[in-house]
Amino acid sequence: MDTLINVLVGLHILGIAALLGGFLTQLKVMGNGTAAVRFVPGMLYGAATMLVTGVTMVALLNADDRHVDNAKIGVKLAVLVVILGLVYVKRDEERLDRATFGAVGVLTALNIFIAVLWT
Repeated sequence: MDTLINVLVGLHILGIAALLGGFLTQLKVMGNGTAAVRFVPGMLYGAATMLVTGVTMVALLNADDRHVDNAKIGVKLAVLVVILGLVYVKRDEERLDRATFGAVGVLTALNIFIAVLWT
């Protein structure tokens, strides 16, 4: 069970990397000022990967009778659902406003800090 949970943690981190990496590459595009900023498909796949692996990890930890901080998981899930909703709804738009784009980056960073700092 530990090996499976560790594999899911690795996949969860890859999802975060895809979401944050897509954001950072588009942030560079925004800095050029000439190209339109948009949500790339990797951002959607990364957020979906985070959702699936996160829910699966919590289920496996509960099944193994390990303690899970439900408040922390609930906050992380709420933030991720907002991220996933924004990216999913705006995925086909060729040009995004800076507020929506920035919100996804801030919420992604917030989700990372909640995971690391909330003990």
